[in-house]
Amino acid sequence: MAFVLNFIIAVIVAAVVLMIVSRLNLGLSVANFTSAIIAALVIAIVSAVVSWLLGALGIGLGGGFIGLIINLIVAALVLMVSDRFVSGMTVNGFGGALVAAIAIAVVNWLVALLLVQVV
Repeated sequence: MAFVLNFIIAVIVAAVVLMIVSRLNLGLSVANFTSAIIAALVIAIVSAVVSWLLGALGIGLGGGFIGLIINLIVAALVLMVSDRFVSGMTVNGFGGALVAAIAIAVVNWLVALLLVQVV
């Protein structure tokens, strides 16, 4: 039961992050909160599949500066693929996806800092 509750909370937080980034007009737009929840679920699924495929191919997403760049590129590609599955989500090309991926990472970090203070 705790797993389900944690999953629901994670999806809601991810949807809120997508809505925040969408309002910043940085290359990603989400029509409404329902679309943001669907997008969060699709992004999680696509990300899991991509991570699994990269792992199966022996491609690691290691640490350091090169790892950061690879992770951002993979995140941008995940956003672009997810765009194809969610009608209420639009990504403005690879550049927009890359900027949105960076913004999502920063907003996630800020939300995590705030949640640690609250909990």
